[in-house]
Amino acid sequence: MAIGFCRQPGATMQGRVLLIKVSLLFAAVLLASAGCQPEAGRADRQPAWAAEATSRAAAETQLKINQEALLRGATADIRLDAATVLLFSDNPLARQILIDTLNQTDNRTARIAVCRALVVSRETRRTIKDEEDFIEPLAEVLKTEDAGTARYAAEAALLFDYDEIAKVLETMAKDASLPIQARLNAIYAMKVQLDIKAITRLVELTGEKDAQIASAAREALRSIGVPVGADAQSRQRVLAELRTRGMETFQRDWMVQQEARISELERQRDLWRKLYLGALDRIYAGLGDDEQRGKLLTELLGNSEVPVRLWALGKVSQWRIGTQAKLPAELGPVLLKLISDSNRDVRLATAKLLSLTGELGSAERLAEQFAMEQDEEVKLELFVALGAACHYALIPTSGMQLSPELRKRTLEWAARYVREGDAAKAQRGAEVVRKLLEPGGLASEEAGRYLDVLAERFKQEQQNDDGTLKGELVGTMARLCAQSAYKTESAARFAPVFEKALNDEMDLVREGAVDGLISIDKPRALRLLAAGFINDSSQIVRGRVIELAGDVGGTDDLRWLWEKVGSNSESKPAWQAMLKIFNSCDVNAVGGWLEKLGPEAAREKLTEEQWVSFLELAERRAVTEERSEMVRTVREKLARLYIGSGQFERAAEYLGKLHQTAQAPEQKNAVLGQLVEVYLRWPKLDSAVRLVGNCLLERDLGANSAVVRSIDAFFDKPSGGVEPIQVLKAFREIKPAEQRPLWQQQLARWNKLLGAVEQTEKPMTGGEWKD
Repeated sequence: MAIGFCRQPGATMQGRVLLIKVSLLFAAVLLASAGCQPEAGRADRQPAWAAEATSRAAAETQLKINQEALLRGATADIRLDAATVLLFSDNPLARQILIDTLNQTDNRTARIAVCRALVVSRETRRTIKDEEDFIEPLAEVLKTEDAGTARYAAEAALLFDYDEIAKVLETMAKDASLPIQARLNAIYAMKVQLDIKAITRLVELTGEKDAQIASAAREALRSIGVPVGADAQSRQRVLAELRTRGMETFQRDWMVQQEARISELERQRDLWRKLYLGALDRIYAGLGDDEQRGKLLTELLGNSEVPVRLWALGKVSQWRIGTQAKLPAELGPVLLKLISDSNRDVRLATAKLLSLTGELGSAERLAEQFAMEQDEEVKLELFVALGAACHYALIPTSGMQLSPELRKRTLEWAARYVREGDAAKAQRGAEVVRKLLEPGGLASEEAGRYLDVLAERFKQEQQNDDGTLKGELVGTMARLCAQSAYKTESAARFAPVFEKALNDEMDLVREGAVDGLISIDKPRALRLLAAGFINDSSQIVRGRVIELAGDVGGTDDLRWLWEKVGSNSESKPAWQAMLKIFNSCDVNAVGGWLEKLGPEAAREKLTEEQWVSFLELAERRAVTEERSEMVRTVREKLARLYIGSGQFERAAEYLGKLHQTAQAPEQKNAVLGQLVEVYLRWPKLDSAVRLVGNCLLERDLGANSAVVRSIDAFFDKPSGGVEPIQVLKAFREIKPAEQRPLWQQQLARWNKLLGAVEQTEKPMTGGEWKD
């Protein structure tokens, strides 16, 4: 049996399902009443008149069902579906039902449904048989004092040419006996026709004695861009121009005028919006503290205008991202209200904001809105915000509670997203899985089920050329291995994934795999990575391996680390890793590298600061292990290094240590000679004089003395800002307790040397040298 329903624009699935169910129920009752039996051939024995009667009864019943749906349908879509079915039915009674409905003044919703069906037929260009049947009934609807219903009738009347309905509309507009609203409805119907004759009548109506009718006619003309003359003569000129231009030209010009008008209105709107929001920016920036800003934002988030709400949401986001500070608590209820805002952009912006912070979000409220949201982009952001709120509620110090049921439901949603074909959704789902698993609180088997979801999705992605999602998944798994309550369960599932991912061509995937292996077992990870990834194409991977070597590496790793020192951006971290190994390895290894890192090697690959850091480390290790010879060697290197770089205070410090530990007299004398030179070049003349005086107390100082040789070197190349003659005068003032003839010889020699220097440098005046 043909049910007779058709799919119409705007009809909901609920409406169509209801009508179909009712029709099927009727069919079942009809068959039962006809005495259907299972015996074969029963239908063949039915007389023709009986079959015709059955068909006629079914049609009548169907007609009643459609009429009932039209008059008392639960929704507008159900009523529209019923009206559409009746409109295109061949049954004359169906047409009568529609006409009767249009004439019913007490069923507004049914009248609107019939008008809508007529509008849909015009928009879809479906032919209606005997469409003129609806002219008078539509006129009856226009006579109603309900302007809203009348507008539907006016739109439906567009089904006809103006000539077909001109008499009805014009008569209504001029009939003073009709209610004023009926006449206004007729004027509206004439306006939407956009016909030259209708416009002519509207121009004539501007001269009506009834001020309300005349005003409505003028407003109708203005709305379609027709100039309204101030008197009868000017109105006639307007009409003559319209007749000359023709309707087609008029309509085209009217469209251009409307578009220009709309553009101008939009320009003005945008200008005033920009000015208003700019003023808000200045007011906001001028507020003195966070409390005042919070109050203003709370107020503006409740503003009736969408741009203002979006502006306030933008400021809240800037506050949260820019300061990382907690937002005012009073913003929470306002933001939670906005997640169900009527404007899609407001809901999206609110969800994105709440995804940044969990302390303002109510997980229960977010879950409710997530379940109801229809826009997929908004729904995804709500889900992310829900994950953030759940994660925050699971923090022991948050003071919030999260029901186990909601946590489980959110995890199920997250798992569903992980399995999604859309990579962005899968990544968001994986992130929420991580957030809800990290704090613990689930049985190991239950947590393992969600860990398996991540591993399975990674397996599915292995054949995908775009490895972005693979990288994100590996990163998520690595974090679960590093800082979740399920490290053991995560390591057991993900370690094979990480090892396999090391061979992936995409850097992001290998980087996540490296992090994961390091989180599980650092020594084993270093063995794997040092064998093939110290020169990986990813700088992040190389950096991770270098850092790992510093944490758990041994002397074998020093060789490849040394190759990286001094060559590229990895030089500094490689050297830091080497220092960490030197600090923990056998002191003999440090001594071996002390010999290997001679002055030439150090100058080629190490900065002075790096070389000093190694020597100081070697000194500490040698002192701790009581390796006196190594201590002396390191201190000599440090002293020479500091002398060469002009760091005389540090040089004097290390020379003092060398003097204290020196055993042989020649070693002590050599150190004293270096120390005198350091004091002179520092300059610390008083210290140099005191040191020489102490030496003279013990022994005479001749030309072979290390102290004298150092003084000679200074006089040969003076530096440090002190004049050689001042140095000599200071040495002359030393009064040894005993006779020191060798020292006196040195003083005489220096006196002669410096005297000759003075004579060559001082200018001659009047044939004599001037002191």
